[in-house]
Amino acid sequence: MNLALVEAIVKAVLYEGYILYPYRSSNVKNQQRWTFGGVYPHDYARQEENCACWVQTECLVRGSLESVIEVHVRFLHLLRREVGQLASPMAELPAGQEPAYTNVASLKVGEEVFQSWEEAIERDVTASSLMLKQLTGAPVKMLFAFAGQRTLKPLRGPDGRVYGLLIHASADIQGELTIAATGVAPGVFRLTVRIENVTPLADAESSERKEAHWRAFASTHTILGVRGGAFISLLDPPGELKDIAAACHNQGTWPVLAGEVGSTDTILSSPIILYDYPQVAPESPGDLFDATEIDEILTLRILAMTDEEKRDMAGLDARARALLERTQALTAADMARLHGAQRELHPSADPETGFLSTERPPALKPQLAFLHAGGHDLAVGDRVRLRPKGGADIFDLVLKDEMAVIEAIERDFDDKVHVAVVLEADPGREFGFDRMPGHRFFFSPDEIEPAGTESGT
Repeated sequence: MNLALVEAIVKAVLYEGYILYPYRSSNVKNQQRWTFGGVYPHDYARQEENCACWVQTECLVRGSLESVIEVHVRFLHLLRREVGQLASPMAELPAGQEPAYTNVASLKVGEEVFQSWEEAIERDVTASSLMLKQLTGAPVKMLFAFAGQRTLKPLRGPDGRVYGLLIHASADIQGELTIAATGVAPGVFRLTVRIENVTPLADAESSERKEAHWRAFASTHTILGVRGGAFISLLDPPGELKDIAAACHNQGTWPVLAGEVGSTDTILSSPIILYDYPQVAPESPGDLFDATEIDEILTLRILAMTDEEKRDMAGLDARARALLERTQALTAADMARLHGAQRELHPSADPETGFLSTERPPALKPQLAFLHAGGHDLAVGDRVRLRPKGGADIFDLVLKDEMAVIEAIERDFDDKVHVAVVLEADPGREFGFDRMPGHRFFFSPDEIEPAGTESGT
């Protein structure tokens, strides 16, 4: 198993939801985080049926009793970051004790603003060199634990005195990893990996979601590897194994083949539904912490933020600050790459014979230089006002009365004329003039009128 090949997609899964646009702690969706892959303590999950205390991955592996399995469990251990304000500045913190302070949402010290926030520590639990003959004999159980911590950092002003504290605190957590295998067909085994949160909670803590929250495993997912064998896709299993694949019981996880396309030595099982061989687009400049969104959309939104909003974002934490700096440093060429790419072009097959076509498609009809519509001559480059008809789709109706520029006048193979326009108000209109989808809109000639004229609506 080559972890480096799947590391980018693993990171995207791990930090999905860590911080979401508009990248400020005051935003509601950044106060309801860690919604994927949460594994809560048993004591709490018994009372809250919507909170899982275990997740399970089941997949198929083709091999022998000598095949070797490796398991990596990844999750985030939550870390509370609090900001404390001292009643009066101090030259130094008292040795061996915490000074009195008041918890505040944010504190400005000098030119820096410090905010309360939830951070996270990456945890990795590994079980390696497990032979299938060992796993078929009896389940292998592995207990793991991570101790909590509490640290204080003085916040000093320009004069060197301490005005506040940055407190980082996490709770003790404990878990159990169970791995087993069962033969289900000649040379085929069902591999089961179960992760449970066995962190004990006191009676008072067991009824408090916020206490259970700090003792949960967040964004939990599993990476499986095999030597001397091959994993079988659950999405596209061979015909003779379809029923066996369908019987695999996955709880809170979704296992897919990962790594180089065609390889079968790695499975990524995550709380997010993916296809086999998921990849982060090479055009992506870095993690936006919202892998279900589109990089271009989030990038444009960040660039459109006010200076005050950007200051709030930069003051949140190092990850948010790095994201902002990376986004602001993007060039026009970087932005163009984000607009989309066409991959994996395949020759088309003749629908009658099934043979691949080797003929080139017929040439497109030449574009028109101008057209006559509504008593006016219109040409490429003219400014027009959009007047969509009542029967137009909802998106066209939203653009009613918008000003645009004619980018092209085209004909289809039925000789019907379509006018391609670029909105003047579109902040990405240069992409429209580069003929990129999403920034060009098509209207019929009777749905546009020259700028400066008025007609009935």
